[in-house]
Amino acid sequence: MPVYPHTHYTLPLTKTNTIQLILITGYPSSGKTHRSTQLTAYFTQQLTTSPSCPITKIHHITDQTLHLPRSSYASARREKDARATLTSAIKRHLDPSTLVIADSLNYIKGLRYQLYCDAKAARTPSCVVHVGTPAAKCRELNSLALAAGREDEEGGYEAEVFENLIFRYEEPNGMNRWDAPLFTVPFEDAEPPCAEIWAAMVGSGGKKAVAVRPNAATVLKPAAEQGYLYELDKTTSEVVAAIVAWQRDHAGEGGGEVVVGGSEKTVVLPMSAPSLPQLQRLRRQFVGLNRLHSLSKSRVRELFVDYLNDTFQT
Repeated sequence: MPVYPHTHYTLPLTKTNTIQLILITGYPSSGKTHRSTQLTAYFTQQLTTSPSCPITKIHHITDQTLHLPRSSYASARREKDARATLTSAIKRHLDPSTLVIADSLNYIKGLRYQLYCDAKAARTPSCVVHVGTPAAKCRELNSLALAAGREDEEGGYEAEVFENLIFRYEEPNGMNRWDAPLFTVPFEDAEPPCAEIWAAMVGSGGKKAVAVRPNAATVLKPAAEQGYLYELDKTTSEVVAAIVAWQRDHAGEGGGEVVVGGSEKTVVLPMSAPSLPQLQRLRRQFVGLNRLHSLSKSRVRELFVDYLNDTFQT
């Protein structure tokens, strides 16, 4: 597959207070960059014909522009570093007049959820575009890229890495709030649903896109109380420990309610019990979102329980 340059279009600045984020996801070698390039071309045309549009810049971020080789997905440590590079680049390029097209695998729902939370905290509309190329076709395209000698940043994935990514792919679900609105592009379609995506992100027919309101727990404010960060870490760890202890005492049971901290706050567990790594990941996400907030220390436990319940119910 060819290397696409980092796309950055600029038009005269107009007053706006919104940010847009489009996450491209799909199997490896599914044609994500081709689809995102089509979207970029359409959006660029819209910018030239819509002088009142709040968007004035488009950033097309890809693994290639970030110099992330295909081998980044060959080990857990390198893949983690690659995801950190991607998320940092997305946050760095977001500003009140920019549309960011994040063109990468984005195959882990935890990553999509993290970026959704970042967008929501900034009152930012976002959507997911799923490049729905079948696995067999992706396998064929990947083999052709390797046979043509195109490897690493520019071409195919090593066969073992490719199969592992296919196996671990977590397909987006429009019923999940972090995957909505969801637009799927079948392989047979000549173009993505550009007009529909534009309407969801910017608005159409004189109507603006739906405003995004952040959760109370994710409104950024300076931390005020002394010892807040210590309390944030300590309290969330205690909640996780209480859940783990309950699961240990109720092995094999699905669902359940865990009363934490001797309070009336209750964590309602899903039928598929969350593992310790999953709980720790959710805890780190919550701590990351609230590290700079001015939450009252007395409300940390309550808000973390609400955060867990909200996640488990989706």
